[in-house]
Amino acid sequence: MSPKRKILIALVVLIVALLAFAAWVWRGDVATLSVDEVSGVKPVLKEDADTQTIPTVRVAKPIGWTEGQAPKAAEGLRVIRFAEKLDHPRTMLTLPNGDVLVAETAAPPSANQGGFVGWVAGILMGRAGATVESADTIMLLRDADGDGVAEARFPLRKDLSSPSGMAWHDGRLYVANHDALLAFDYKLGETTLAGTPTKLMDLPGGGNHWMRNIVVSPDGKAIYIAVGSSSNVGENGLEAEEGRAMIWEYDLAAKRQRMFASGLRNPNGLAWSPWTGELWTTVNERDMIGSDLVPDYLTNVPIGAQYGWPWVYWRNKVDRRAPEPSPEFLTEYARKPEYALGPHVAALGLVFSQEGDRMGEKFANGAFIARHGSWNRNPPSGYDVVFVSFDARGNPQGKPVPVLTGFLTDGGKTHGRPTWVAWDKTGALLVSDDTAGVIWRVWNPDAKPAAKIAPHKVKSLPPQRELIGNPAAAFKQDYIREQ
Repeated sequence: MSPKRKILIALVVLIVALLAFAAWVWRGDVATLSVDEVSGVKPVLKEDADTQTIPTVRVAKPIGWTEGQAPKAAEGLRVIRFAEKLDHPRTMLTLPNGDVLVAETAAPPSANQGGFVGWVAGILMGRAGATVESADTIMLLRDADGDGVAEARFPLRKDLSSPSGMAWHDGRLYVANHDALLAFDYKLGETTLAGTPTKLMDLPGGGNHWMRNIVVSPDGKAIYIAVGSSSNVGENGLEAEEGRAMIWEYDLAAKRQRMFASGLRNPNGLAWSPWTGELWTTVNERDMIGSDLVPDYLTNVPIGAQYGWPWVYWRNKVDRRAPEPSPEFLTEYARKPEYALGPHVAALGLVFSQEGDRMGEKFANGAFIARHGSWNRNPPSGYDVVFVSFDARGNPQGKPVPVLTGFLTDGGKTHGRPTWVAWDKTGALLVSDDTAGVIWRVWNPDAKPAAKIAPHKVKSLPPQRELIGNPAAAFKQDYIREQ
């Protein structure tokens, strides 16, 4: 056999081997459980976590919506475009006068990882439509005639730095850039956000999870700030995670902050329970242990709660990849999330049912959640808006119910990615679609305005004066579930 023929055969073998390897990488780990099975108050959690060196890759390329196209609304609901041609709209805030603020934003340059992993991540996120340049703008949308379409828009402020969280209280608009919490004087109805803001606190900048959602406490005394981790499981060292993977509390009167809850890999949506007054959040859990693990979740957040990241998940499931020994007795006090939302769904925006909403009886008394969609599950998960029912005591129940679907195509592409949810002034649900640049409006045309949810009031537990026997047993039961 001639040398040229040998070289040609070797090249053919090499190409076939590379193609086989690429096919194996592209296929990745295939889910053996449905998204619903890994959802709810008692999700099925695989015991044999498969640690991956190369992640499963299933990135849906955004193709947008053509004229007249729209997501599919659940039976009885209608969906229209509230606003379109926006520049990567992510978070939203409806002001008391009905104006809707939208953060046109994306990751700051500092959020990009370096090295080979960063290069690969950049390619994947670029395919998913997530690496656009940030417009750094808060846009005001106004539906003055009440027809359900915003006929006027005003760029309120254009010199921010990857803004996301927004909240208004008592004449001040609070905005969270990726690296700082700011306060602006703002009168309702104004179409510009002028003046120099007051910096309330610095925030850890950039990182893998750069969004910083905020919410004001019901009494107006504090602001809560969600800050995600800079990594998957602390692989860059815990020094890089200082001030991250937690919810901060900022005291407006004392002008100081404290850690409110920790061990939350990437908290996003923040909302107050109308039943109990508790703070609730949506959290994106860790990657690269297979398509079935770990489910993102919805949970209440008591002060001082620890949810285990990066060492454990779901209270006592140990993740051996965490770079440093875990705190002693962590599995004894780590808190189990209340409700699983499915693996890799990327749960983001969150609102609870409220007085006056027009979603109908089927979607009364619960939470609406935008699931942005997976990039590393086979088959993909998320790419929808779901409803989670709550009982009269303020506890989640059942499985997630689809509200808005049809974002993902049969060919593995996506028209858009649902990102955030908010109520408009009429009680319709607004849904931001970042890659498509659209704000969708969803409501039940036949529904009457919802009644106010009755708060669930219970007596407080008596203080523990002494510990008898096993101390853990004294606090084992969740008090509100026993009432």
